[in-house]
Amino acid sequence: MAVDANVAASTQDQALSAFLFVFKHVLGRKLDFIDAVRAKKPKRLPVVLSRPEVQATLSQLAGTNLLIAQLLYGSGLRILECMRLRIKDIDFDQRQITVRDGKGMKDRVTVLPERCHQELRRLVENRRQIHQQDILEGYGAVWLPFALATKYPNAPYEFAWQYLFASVRRSLDPRSKLIARHHADEGIFAQALKRAAIRAKVDKKITPHCLRHSFATHMLEAGADIRTVQELLGHEDVAPTMIYTHVLNRPGLAVRSPMDSLLE
Repeated sequence: MAVDANVAASTQDQALSAFLFVFKHVLGRKLDFIDAVRAKKPKRLPVVLSRPEVQATLSQLAGTNLLIAQLLYGSGLRILECMRLRIKDIDFDQRQITVRDGKGMKDRVTVLPERCHQELRRLVENRRQIHQQDILEGYGAVWLPFALATKYPNAPYEFAWQYLFASVRRSLDPRSKLIARHHADEGIFAQALKRAAIRAKVDKKITPHCLRHSFATHMLEAGADIRTVQELLGHEDVAPTMIYTHVLNRPGLAVRSPMDSLLE
């Protein structure tokens, strides 16, 4: 696959995983070592929006979708980290968001944009009313990780543990067998963001992760220390954060084209 078919690294990884699964679980044979040529993973620069592009895209969003986009760009959250936020993770007084069990199962703290305070408070109060109604109707429990529901039986019904961006409908949780409100579907927001970018005439491949990339780049442009940005993004090592310094070296930001001097 790597030599003849010229496949992507992810495609080869998927095929290799299937190959290993068959040998281990179907044929009952253990493979200690595989000497295979591996497809190379391409090194790509992240797609970063300019500040006018961010503003134009956000102007095409409204309601909850706008608030999610503001948090992704304003706090550097990954989309799933944002959708999995609980009520207790928002600290208005300290102006910070606590991200629980992020990538690598790590907790971290990031900044809470002041411009989101009013809408977030309004959302929290709306969630409180919906949760109280769920309790009255005999529901109101939410899934908790790491068997916390067993250790603290009342915790699933506490408002602090409810999802901030909860689904509009209750559904059956296949893990706990409870009828509860899971967090909203991140795919719905991704589609809304894509449509907003098209209406804003932003001709880039826009995904929710672009807003996180833009957060990091614009923080560095504004003079933030790279170690601080590393902590806010939740990178274990500074190397992944360094990619945004390469983005800063694009013409128009730190480099001036000689053609412009010639025309002068």
